[in-house]
Amino acid sequence: MEELSGLDASFLYLETPKIPMHIGGVSIIEGSLKFDDFRQFVQDRLHNVDKLTQKLAMVPMSLDRPYWVEDPDFDLSLHLHRTALPRPGGWKELRYLASRLFAQQLDRERPLWEFIFVEGLDSIPQVPKGSVAMISKVHHAGFDGKSGADLMTMLYDVSPKPRPVTPALPKVIEEIPGSVDLMAKSAYHFLTRPGKLPGLLWDTGKSTLKAGYLTRSQGVTLPTMPFSAPKTRFNDTVESARVWNSAILDINRVKALRKVVQGATLNDVILAICAGALRRYLLEKNELPDKPLVAMVPISTRTGEEKNAMGNQVSAMYVQLATDIEDPIKRLEKIYHNTVIGKLYQEAIDAKSLMCYAELIPFGLAAVAARFYTRAAIAKRHNPFFNVVITNVPGPQIPLYLAGHKLIVTMGTAPIFDGMGLIMPICSYNGTISISPTSAVNLTPDLDDFTRYMRESANELEEAAHQKMQETAALKKFLEQNQLIF
Repeated sequence: MEELSGLDASFLYLETPKIPMHIGGVSIIEGSLKFDDFRQFVQDRLHNVDKLTQKLAMVPMSLDRPYWVEDPDFDLSLHLHRTALPRPGGWKELRYLASRLFAQQLDRERPLWEFIFVEGLDSIPQVPKGSVAMISKVHHAGFDGKSGADLMTMLYDVSPKPRPVTPALPKVIEEIPGSVDLMAKSAYHFLTRPGKLPGLLWDTGKSTLKAGYLTRSQGVTLPTMPFSAPKTRFNDTVESARVWNSAILDINRVKALRKVVQGATLNDVILAICAGALRRYLLEKNELPDKPLVAMVPISTRTGEEKNAMGNQVSAMYVQLATDIEDPIKRLEKIYHNTVIGKLYQEAIDAKSLMCYAELIPFGLAAVAARFYTRAAIAKRHNPFFNVVITNVPGPQIPLYLAGHKLIVTMGTAPIFDGMGLIMPICSYNGTISISPTSAVNLTPDLDDFTRYMRESANELEEAAHQKMQETAALKKFLEQNQLIF
């Protein structure tokens, strides 16, 4: 029996029927994979991920965080579903289906995941007819983006021939603890958890001194802090209907754009592409704030030993997206500068220590506060913590196979909630990068336009980069041919 961490539990008390808190995505798999073969393949590997057969044991009256326990009545058929796209079976039909499924809450009485096997992909360009899609949903309480990627790695192979898998050993199903046992554990936690506070305050004090040293001695400007982002349409209350789409880019072309700004990373370029789309989208609605939009960028805090551990182990970096700058190259330069500052402060602050504060929050109190925040529409009454979430999940740059069938592309989704109504998961895989915005219909009804702007923002940045590199090369050639004598 494993207790949820404070951060894992936060994704439970934020959840309501209109705000499901799962991550997942859409994967397209080449070839005519049969559902029965898919089901057997999952059945054979299920035992490699404990969370897939575990469910929540709730403490009475939600006084404390729940526990993961083995589900004695686990039934795989409740987690694998089969459907088909309506004709003509194109991209429009697939994204409508995904949007509808992503809006539906997972059943807390069972292990918190499901895979939907989708047939009838007959009219999607560059996808062979007869291919299938897998729409996946796993609860954020059990997985973050990195552990979700590790989960998918367990399902896929690096060759068409599936690797041998050790058969599952018989599991000893322990009796789910009763109310008295759970209340006794909670009483112990109430007595012992406050004892961790002095150590956390000491660690926080040291981190504050390090951050202050950066500001005073090295002249580093403080990064954007919560509640300082401008108000946008994305930072309102969200309704239950979801919209999802994805822009798929060539990773080599995106990587090449790093050269236009010395020191820039692939992540900086992706942020600049997203910023260009956000700027255009809000400009066309006459809603672009004078202040730059702020992105929350999750940062994994996993060590090498924690690589395959499930659950959430993340901190956050706040980055100004320079949406107030029209020129795409100057926008990238500013974003690069902002991420350098953000990384310096991330190194100065002990992110794992900050995460430990979540361990001190009483689960029941936090759940009540989250429900009150939603019912009272408090998101309308304050400046946003940040405007959007942009989360990058790197994947392998080699082909992967599921039951012998090649994975063509993978695209992500993640939860939105009141005050934060737009999230953009980034997934890279085998020469592609997918940027997959998820939002609510009431906030971004024209998400398809916004997704198109993502592709056009990448093209705009590429064109500007080529022009600058040509100008630089011409200047270099001129100087070589005309040596100046002083």
